[in-house]
Amino acid sequence: QVHLVESGGGLVQAGGSLRLSCAASGGSVSLATMIWYRQVPGKQRDLVARMSRNSDTDYVDSVKGRFTISRDSAENTVYLQMNNLKPEDTAVYYCNYHRGIEDFWGQGTQVTVSS
Repeated sequence: QVHLVESGGGLVQAGGSLRLSCAASGGSVSLATMIWYRQVPGKQRDLVARMSRNSDTDYVDSVKGRFTISRDSAENTVYLQMNNLKPEDTAVYYCNYHRGIEDFWGQGTQVTVSS
């Protein structure tokens, strides 16, 4: 069982920055595909950024150039650095651990961007 705990969300003005953290236990973030998703009420959960085991990354077009996913193997933590935030980035952000048939989620952290 992999346990994920997200943190770092909050309220920020448009143009500001936040860094989300996803601390993992029970599994190594270096051996899994780690993904950040976000969800707004009434809508599906959408992929935001992904890092594979070999550190390849990809992003949804709307965050390219503003968000960066990274990994600290020693801390067993994945980060999402979010810069130049926009009101449309407002959502609950979830961390996902995916490895083979293993698929685990964190509880989510709220990000609210005011205009």
